[in-house]
Amino acid sequence: MSTATAVAPLTTLDADVLVAAAHRAAEAAGVTVSVTVLDAGGHLLAFRRDDRAVLIAGETSTRKAYTALQLGAPTADLIEAVQPGGLFHTLPTALDRPLLFIAGGVPIHRDGRLIGAIGVGGGAPEQDHHFATAAIEALA
Repeated sequence: MSTATAVAPLTTLDADVLVAAAHRAAEAAGVTVSVTVLDAGGHLLAFRRDDRAVLIAGETSTRKAYTALQLGAPTADLIEAVQPGGLFHTLPTALDRPLLFIAGGVPIHRDGRLIGAIGVGGGAPEQDHHFATAAIEALA
């Protein structure tokens, strides 16, 4: 019999908090972004694209979130791994969605368990990563 305790899943209310916090961080920096939040199964919980953000930012934020979720690590930490000679250099991308190895995707954990991911697109990669982590901090 398993003694593992249940971990509350990521809810739509959590996702709304994450999206709002990421947008606040981006607005404070003068950047327009798109934000995607996925649950642990890769299902879309929330999405928001600033009207001034480029259209591709929406696809980018979704792919960043998906990559962080699938590999269980911030996309910023995976960039070297996909370079020639890196651990994931030959990682196939024939999954449900193509992976995206640009900073801005961050997995979300609760009680040490992976419960979802957030992706931010529209700013410089370092900014997107900062906006995503600021959102996760706001959720705590």
